[in-house]
Amino acid sequence: MPSDVNSAIEAQNTQVSAGQLGVWPQAQGQLLNATVTAKSRLQTVSEFENIILTFSSDGSMVRLNDVARVEVGSDSYDILSKYNGKPAAGLAVYLATGANAISTATAVRNVIDEVLPTLPASVEVVYPYDTTPFVELSIEEVVRTLFEAIVLIFFVMFVFLQNFRATLIPTLAVPVVLLGTFGMLAVFGYSINTLTMFAIVLAIGLLVDDAIVVAENVERVMEEEGLSRKKSTIKSMNEITGALIGIATVLSAVFIPMAFFGGSVGVIYRQFSVTIVTAMVLSVLVALILTPALCATLLKRPKEGSKERGLFGFFNRNFDRTTHGYRRGARGMLMRPVPFVVNFLAIIAAAAVFFNKVPSAFIPQEDQGILIASIQLPQGSTTPQTEAVAARVRDHFLKDESKYVQGVMSVIGFGGEGQNVGLMFIRLKDFDERIDPQASASAIAGRAMGVFSQYKDSRVFALAPPAIPDFGATSGFDLYLQDASGQGHEKLIAARNELLGKAAKSPILANTRLNGMEDTAQYHVDIDEEKASAYNISLSDIDDILSTAWGGTYVNDFIYETRIKSIYVQGDKQFQMQPEDIDKWYVRNSDDDMVPFSTFAKGHWTYGSPRLARFNGLSGVEIQSSAAAGSSSGQAMDEVERLINTLPKGFSFEWVGLSAQERIAGNQAMYLYAISVLVVFLALAALYESWSIPVAVMLTVPIGVLGALVVALLFNQSNDVYFKVGMLTTIGLAGKNAILIVEFTLDWQKQGKDLYTATLETSRQRLRPILMTSLAFILGVLPLAISDGAGSGSQNAIGIAVMGGMIASTDLGVFFAPLLFVLVRRVFPGKKSDDKDEEGDGEPPIRRVLRPDLGAIAFVHTVRGRTFRPALAP
Repeated sequence: MPSDVNSAIEAQNTQVSAGQLGVWPQAQGQLLNATVTAKSRLQTVSEFENIILTFSSDGSMVRLNDVARVEVGSDSYDILSKYNGKPAAGLAVYLATGANAISTATAVRNVIDEVLPTLPASVEVVYPYDTTPFVELSIEEVVRTLFEAIVLIFFVMFVFLQNFRATLIPTLAVPVVLLGTFGMLAVFGYSINTLTMFAIVLAIGLLVDDAIVVAENVERVMEEEGLSRKKSTIKSMNEITGALIGIATVLSAVFIPMAFFGGSVGVIYRQFSVTIVTAMVLSVLVALILTPALCATLLKRPKEGSKERGLFGFFNRNFDRTTHGYRRGARGMLMRPVPFVVNFLAIIAAAAVFFNKVPSAFIPQEDQGILIASIQLPQGSTTPQTEAVAARVRDHFLKDESKYVQGVMSVIGFGGEGQNVGLMFIRLKDFDERIDPQASASAIAGRAMGVFSQYKDSRVFALAPPAIPDFGATSGFDLYLQDASGQGHEKLIAARNELLGKAAKSPILANTRLNGMEDTAQYHVDIDEEKASAYNISLSDIDDILSTAWGGTYVNDFIYETRIKSIYVQGDKQFQMQPEDIDKWYVRNSDDDMVPFSTFAKGHWTYGSPRLARFNGLSGVEIQSSAAAGSSSGQAMDEVERLINTLPKGFSFEWVGLSAQERIAGNQAMYLYAISVLVVFLALAALYESWSIPVAVMLTVPIGVLGALVVALLFNQSNDVYFKVGMLTTIGLAGKNAILIVEFTLDWQKQGKDLYTATLETSRQRLRPILMTSLAFILGVLPLAISDGAGSGSQNAIGIAVMGGMIASTDLGVFFAPLLFVLVRRVFPGKKSDDKDEEGDGEPPIRRVLRPDLGAIAFVHTVRGRTFRPALAP
């Protein structure tokens, strides 16, 4: 009986402390004190084999090795792990909340390096799954992008300003603002990571804008009016301080709502928001304090004719022609507004259409230097069968992909899923050894899937890890199909199978699979309790034998090589392999007779789930899949929802992991845009004490939005979290260009010019700083848009969207901004006090004259008693 073995082990494998010699209170004159021990725990296999189970009066005895096989083995055989085909023991380390991945990885490596000398010489330590090299390389790539952006911005400023001193002034603002921004990040508890570095790169193009505007305007005043650099600086700051504050207000206000979003996407948004808003506030402070001081100190009036010769002369002549052409174009739009208003309405409609055409996603998939292979055999398959498939998968990566694969870790029975399930971690070689596009993680996974699809005895999938750690084990989407109406397990499985069948036929979905354990065959033992009682058998003895024979029973512990190990008693393998082996077991009754199991027990096969799966309290099954080539995750999720809606009624679903976050982010997107636009509008309304001016500024936003959407479609980008950040940046930048025109137009009006003339003069005067700041920003994000290294997916998502939006805002916005401002101010002229000049004159009265021959409406102004009719043709 197993109970006899257990009792003997418990009795003879024990530590007994009998007490002490000379224990207190002592006899008088006692001179000895020592510990008395009677027994100690067994330590070797032979000692266990000699455990006495029973003995007879003639001196014969039965020892444990007479009835059992004793061996030192593993605590559990549920998991079999290998690295490159050799036995391995895996150790998984998970980050605690708020922990830094790189610091944690370094600490783990340091601890292992300390332990390594104590390990046997034949033991090697490897790291088959480590995402920190990707993080480190991503940050290095962003830092490189940052320096490239600074160099390109410097080049643009030098070409436009054509003065090294003037170019140096905005450049000096960069380290000052960056230092302050990093300080604020430390105050808010953020680290230097890929998200904050992305935001820094975006901010680089933004933070020099204010300094560029100051330096350019001071130099213009010096050149046009012949004032000293100090007087030019004072006059320039009087002209542009309002514009600087307005630009900073728009660019900061557009990102503030991001900081208040919750969930995982809120964590991403907040880091962008804090970084960019901090940089913008510091930028305008530097532009108002440091930059004027530098201008008054460093700037010099250019030498006579220095800008008329050489390359600068060539550039200036062409730029002057561009400026005159731009003025004529803007003038023509003001004189014939109707067709251009129609075009503007078409731009708004196109933006709405394209917004729905850009496929949605959560975060771009990145090549992290790691792949995951999932192996699943039919239920009931054994570990050797699964290991045989794992060996084929391992050979594919180590032989066919040897140029790109560093090592393969296989784990059979991963997560307690059973002997028929395995997971493999494929560590790819360093990124500098995988420059070829065919060496990317996605390309390697694609080739692997072509091979694995030929396997007939198993289902194997090659997958990438999720873009954000701890949101699932692999990329793609994840959901639970739920039995919402309590129809039962069988109907739930039938609905699941129907869904999997439909998903396999969909061209939008790929690798659709069950994540979990299939229903499996089970051998059920029926105990006839009446017969067992008739044989005087204790039911507890029956249960004890069943659990020991088929599962194993923990007895106690022993000491093995200075370590404490557990002792288990279980049936030997030749007595537990087949269903009929149960008849080989006996139970002792109260009369000391051994009764075979066959007298009171029978077995039969059943079929059912090996575990009870629930999600939100409802019975469910987990299903994973991914988007097919050419489709986004959002399109794939929409397709799955459509397929689920075709299932019989009574079944619901819930997204989990990254999929749930993607849906949350998508649902919040319109609120984010609306709130950001509203905050910007209210901030401008408060700044200018007018409702019409914010309307005129915000009307230019759809142009940039359309540009971002068109470029996203052309370059196969998705509407993900990073794209949304790029869209908000586009909204702020589009408003910035409009503010530069609006602010100076208002100044010209205060000097007595009519709205039409003031707008045209402003457009001509501010074209240079608008183009300079816009090109500086475009080239500043160009390295993001064309990046192809580690983290390039995220960099492209931000850079491409912002570049497209900014190009459209620059090319089209500079033409539409004057037109929209004039139209809005005509419709909503505002209070007279808003437009009074310094002498107190109000805005001139307006008369509209219809010119059918020109197909336009001319605005005739009466200014100080004179009638002014602007020319209706260039």
